[in-house]
Amino acid sequence: MIPIDTMFYFRLFATYVRVGILGELEYRANFWINMIQSALDLSVALGGLAVVFSHTDTLGGWRPEELLALIGVYFLIGGLIRTIIRPSMTQFMDQVRQGTLDFTLTKPADSQVLVSIQRIEIWRLVDVLIALPVLATALVRLGTRLGLAETAVFAVTLLCGGLIVYSFWLMLSTCAFWFVKVENIQVIFMSMWQAGRWPVTIYPAWLRSVLTFLVPVAFATTVPASAVSGRITTSTLLGTIALAAALLLVSRWFWRVGIRFYSGASA
Repeated sequence: MIPIDTMFYFRLFATYVRVGILGELEYRANFWINMIQSALDLSVALGGLAVVFSHTDTLGGWRPEELLALIGVYFLIGGLIRTIIRPSMTQFMDQVRQGTLDFTLTKPADSQVLVSIQRIEIWRLVDVLIALPVLATALVRLGTRLGLAETAVFAVTLLCGGLIVYSFWLMLSTCAFWFVKVENIQVIFMSMWQAGRWPVTIYPAWLRSVLTFLVPVAFATTVPASAVSGRITTSTLLGTIALAAALLLVSRWFWRVGIRFYSGASA
């Protein structure tokens, strides 16, 4: 049985989704704009693959089919970032600057959950819809039939990748309690996120370390793609789960510390 608190937050999330849909329906042209933008991004990504593999058979040990799976994962996680994480965190930072976070903190629900799901840009789900056929095509070309175990591993790595990105982004956004221009840091993160459309193994050692340990792009894209293409090792899987759990705990602690330093309109 699902705990009552969990059901409450499911209903709360569903409410924010409905509000997001109603808000986005006022600007229906955004759907076509996002569709065109996503199609262009996908075309550029696939075009890059075509250019690379017109000169070589593998890239850093990755075959074309495996890199296609990586692009699918990249668009899937990226779509979730643009749909929920980035808009919610952007609104949260605005609330801190304007002193209006009081309205969130006084509500009878966990404040971290509220700021994490408070704004949903539903049209950004186009990236997720684009990612699914890309992943399916990659699986067909790989000749891979995911069994129960393989599907579970892929789902776990995908979930962990999403949690890692969320936790990292939450910690960046929480810095708004002390600094004014945190958005600049997030712009840098999104710039580095672009590197996630390629496996981190092709980069120099120093950049590979940055994308793995400093900005955990590798765990969000390369690791799930490795799982779906059968390249993942047990140690990598366990390390991904451990990192996701650790970052969730650290981000929760950092959030609680930040809240104590907040002085809003009621202070």
